[in-house]
Amino acid sequence: MIDFFGAIWSILVEAGPWLLGGFFIAGLLKEYIPQDKVFKHLGHDNFGSVFKASIIGAPLPLCSCSVIPTAASLKQAGASRGATTAFLIATPETGVDSVGITYALMDPLMTILRPISAVLTAIISGCLVNNLNLPPEEKIDEEQSCSVSNTRPAKPSVFMAFKFGYGKLMADLAPWFIIGFILSALITMFVPDNFFGDVIPGGWLSLVAMLLMSLPMYICATASTPIAVALIAKGLDPGAALVLLLVGPATNITTILIIKQLIGKSALRVYLASLAGTSLIIGYLVNIIYSKLDYNLAERVVVDSHQHVSLYSEIAGGILGVLLIWHYISSFFKESIN
Repeated sequence: MIDFFGAIWSILVEAGPWLLGGFFIAGLLKEYIPQDKVFKHLGHDNFGSVFKASIIGAPLPLCSCSVIPTAASLKQAGASRGATTAFLIATPETGVDSVGITYALMDPLMTILRPISAVLTAIISGCLVNNLNLPPEEKIDEEQSCSVSNTRPAKPSVFMAFKFGYGKLMADLAPWFIIGFILSALITMFVPDNFFGDVIPGGWLSLVAMLLMSLPMYICATASTPIAVALIAKGLDPGAALVLLLVGPATNITTILIIKQLIGKSALRVYLASLAGTSLIIGYLVNIIYSKLDYNLAERVVVDSHQHVSLYSEIAGGILGVLLIWHYISSFFKESIN
């Protein structure tokens, strides 16, 4: 148990400062980005609308479930299916909070490659949906089972950004963060060193294995990062870890069913096929990049529990842990009452 909680504490200390800052920036984006003005730029079946949807979606603090209402608003406001597809992929795959935790737990190279890969997969998938000869889209089911409020106050404020970032947003993600930290600690403790190197050979096999594992998962971009870190420490290729980071947040069984109603069954097939294919190719290229640079990412992500950490990092890690537990307990009691 000491080793288990020690592993979780190491992750909290490493990620705490970055996550706390990321949640605040996410709140600022939520408050100050005028969504009603954004919608009008995404209504054309062309590369421009897809590109804009990808760039707009990438920094937004929405996971694979909470992105659905915003995407539905885009679609109902006239966004093309390609732009909606690009937004549905880019938004949950990355965000300001996930970029921060990637830098804290991995390395600068993966910090750069991750958001670029997210935007690239979104653009390719969106363009394919726009350009393929798809049948007329099915009627959109406006009753969404996963929903969060997307309304903006008349006068955005820093206080409201603070309240959303550390309140609503963190509350929505707290269970998945806790699950992610626990899985990361368990992997660190019980999976033998170089497990993936010995059991699952690198290259395409590990890429496909991560793809199949990621498709049904429901895990947000930020909470998936410590899991990927633990897997890399056990021998998983960087490219395969990136496949997990790209596909896991963008797909899960619930979201797939809702997206089918949102963009149509035929477009959904293109969505899944292009996301899977692009992620595999990007993962393969990332493996080549790390190999050419002769850089062992596993040596960077292994957290030494005895290394010196600053008091600031320990305080931030403690605050993050307390907030996550508090939100989780609060949501548990709310569900029990309801």
